Amino acid sequence: MNLIKLSRITTLASWFALFALLMLWNTLLAPSAYFPISLVLVVMVGPLLFPLRGLLHGKPYTHAWASFLIMLYFAHGVQEAWVNPDERIYALLEVLFSTIFYTAAITYAKLRGRQLKQHAEGRKTSM
Repeated sequence: MNLIKLSRITTLASWFALFALLMLWNTLLAPSAYFPISLVLVVMVGPLLFPLRGLLHGKPYTHAWASFLIMLYFAHGVQEAWVNPDERIYALLEVLFSTIFYTAAITYAKLRGRQLKQHAEGRKTSM
């Protein structure tokens, strides 16, 4: 398996793992005592849905900007791990999944973008 395909699969797997973690964490494992579950889900899971279409279609540009978006989840996980010992395991999983996503998405965006550029240059020279 080549690195482009591996990084794409890893990106999608970590996205779905983070999505599942956030859904379970905020609904079943440790729901908020202060805010409605629906509001928490909109705020926590909603932004994660924005890049989904581009990720599923393998668009390098989406992988690149989604890596910036995922840093919000990384920061949230670090903050929760620091201040909330009862939910530390969930927060550390959030940090793990967001780190894996970031690394894989950047790798895919770089390698696939380079591959598409070479392909486009090859088509220009053959015309």
